[in-house]
Amino acid sequence: QVQLVESGGGLVQAGGSLRLSCAASGSIIRINTMGWYRQAPGKERDLVATITRGGTTNYAVSVKGRFTVSLDNAKNTVYLQMNSLKPEDTAVYVCYCNAFRSSIGPAYNNWGQGTQVTVSS
Repeated sequence: QVQLVESGGGLVQAGGSLRLSCAASGSIIRINTMGWYRQAPGKERDLVATITRGGTTNYAVSVKGRFTVSLDNAKNTVYLQMNSLKPEDTAVYVCYCNAFRSSIGPAYNNWGQGTQVTVSS
């Protein structure tokens, strides 16, 4: 099994910043991609940003230029630096990790429990 431990959520005023962290541990042979999704009340879970082991990033249009995702391969930890936060960024942010658990099996998607980010206007 793979465990994902998230931290860094909280309450911030519009225009402020937060940094989320997510550390992966457990049965990990190799991580392919890590990143973040978010889910606001009554809405579906949407992509925020992902990053591959090689450093290729993918961002939602709504966060480009404001959020930066980074990956520490040595620590199996992904970060999300969120600047210029807006009330519409309010959501539960969920960590995502696609990783191989063995040398012969397929890669699996793993999800964290989520951390609440609330941006007040």
